[in-house]
Amino acid sequence: MLWRALKELPMDGSHFRRQAPIGPYIVDFFCPAKRLIVELDGGHHNEDDVAARDLERQRWLENEGYRVIRFWNSELSNDLTAVMERVYVDSMARAGRKLCTSLTGASEKRQPNREAPSLTLPWRGRVDRA
Repeated sequence: MLWRALKELPMDGSHFRRQAPIGPYIVDFFCPAKRLIVELDGGHHNEDDVAARDLERQRWLENEGYRVIRFWNSELSNDLTAVMERVYVDSMARAGRKLCTSLTGASEKRQPNREAPSLTLPWRGRVDRA
């Protein structure tokens, strides 16, 4: 499910690779142009020894200049749009580019006690923000 969604993500001439080798590791999804890694974790990543290896791996990748974002399988199952929004925002931030989104609302500043604006993502449509 995530792989199909990542292939549709507008990446300005770049793309994601699946199961890509980087140094001594194989990452789930990797966008070389943005040096962005997306990892999808199942419940076993909650176990102490696995979590410790994940942390060591993430530190190594970040020291090499990669940005690693992680999601639980349940996050993907429950809200694919939120996952894709996060990947898109991180990818545009890595590129130093403005987001390709349109905020609908009276002002860019968020006013207290006002409804949050809706975010229109280029691949999905409206996502109501709370």
